[in-house]
Parts: sequence; structure tokens; C-alpha cells
Amino acid sequence: MAGLQGSGKSTWVREHLAATHTVVSKDHWPNARRREARQQRVVAELLAEGRSVVVDNTNPAPEDRAPLVAAARGAGVGVRAVWLDTPVPVCAARNDAREGRARVPPAGLYGTAARFVPPSTAEGFDRVDVVTAG
Repeated sequence: MAGLQGSGKSTWVREHLAATHTVVSKDHWPNARRREARQQRVVAELLAEGRSVVVDNTNPAPEDRAPLVAAARGAGVGVRAVWLDTPVPVCAARNDAREGRARVPPAGLYGTAARFVPPSTAEGFDRVDVVTAG
């Protein structure tokens, strides 16, 4: 998955993939140290078990997605990106409606937006599906 905070990634995963894939997200470990390393380890373990995996995070740039692509390739499985292409104002409004830890500071949302590079097959994905929302 790739998309800004509030773009609809978790909802899309729940509606389209949760029944067939194990969902991995750094949000599952809010207090863990080294969440990136933990995510990579969990994804590799699940792929080694032959499980289908979806990573529900922002994954804003190629360098963020590269370890996931590498893990899939290393496990000999296909890898697909699903980009939730939701306008920043829609993401901001959805984020503003969140409460507690689910709400991301505006600087985090706009910082992710500034770093965001749409995923492409040039990164090693077999395909990139674009879901427009808003």
C-alpha cells in the first residue's frame, strides 16, 4: 500500500485484502522501537511461511518501498503496489476527524505529502494499481 495518512489505505485493505492477506502495519506496534526493522522481519517470516501479506503504511518513497519489494522477490513471490491517490485536502479533513493516536500531526501529513513519489513498476513491482478517492 502507498498513500498519505487519511487516504483510505486501511479501509481499502479491510474491504479488499484482509480476508486473504495477513495485514502488517507499523501502527500495530505504536510503542515498539525499531518499527521498520520489526516490520521487515515480520514480512520476511510471513512470506517464508507462504502467506500473502499486505503492508498497510504510507510507504511514500521508493527507498521506503524497496525493502518490501526485495523481501517479496527474495521469497519468489509477485509484488503489487496499490496507491490510494487521495487529494491532500481530503486526507487532511479525514485526519482532522480522527481522535487520539490515530490523528497525525499536520506537519507529519504535509511532510509525507512533500516526500511522496507515486510507486512505479520501475521499482520492481509487477503492477501498480491506482485507486482514486476523494
